[in-house]
Amino acid sequence: MKILAVSDEECPALWDYYVPGRLEPYDLILACGDLKASYLTFLVTMSHARLLYVHGNHDVNYASLPPEGCDDIDGQLVVYKGVRILGLGGCLWYHDGPHQYTEKQMQRRISRLRRSIQKAGGVDIVIAHCPPRGLGDTDAPAHRGFEAFVSLLETYKPKYLLHGHTHLNYGRDIPRIIKYEDSEIINVFSRYEIDYPAPSDRAADLIWISKKRGRDGK
Repeated sequence: MKILAVSDEECPALWDYYVPGRLEPYDLILACGDLKASYLTFLVTMSHARLLYVHGNHDVNYASLPPEGCDDIDGQLVVYKGVRILGLGGCLWYHDGPHQYTEKQMQRRISRLRRSIQKAGGVDIVIAHCPPRGLGDTDAPAHRGFEAFVSLLETYKPKYLLHGHTHLNYGRDIPRIIKYEDSEIINVFSRYEIDYPAPSDRAADLIWISKKRGRDGK
């Protein structure tokens, strides 16, 4: 399965300078936040692929104008073509605003998903907006990662954790990929492609393992 992951900044080649057919190779699009709703709608329309997304801390208009034809999996676990995907959007709280969480709130979100993860038999891909603490974040208050994500990686050992939030153009020392234990942490800023071997013995349809609980998942 060919996956396109996007975050934070609209890719000109897929938006301003789009060429018909450029999105046809993708089977799945994963959006990690802080992108225009119209951009996600465009991607899902032109690619005919399923698009799953989580919220970034700047996605303040999604409540009234959500991306059309896309699936919000923030705070949920889904299975698509056999791939178990966990969505955990938002960033570490740094001022009043939507889609921001304290460490305790993010830990609580993950704890609420424990039974769903056990039911699914684990997690293959985590799509987040914010990186784990110390693994692709910075010390700036607005761009610190979650300690809770480090524990998540250590406990469930997903193949990938995809995130944005820390733009690669913030500095030369920001890595695209970090290996941590059994997982790869990938900063998908703008766009990134992944070839993932989807299990052939699982259902192809999108299966919702969990449901949202509480306002904004808190």
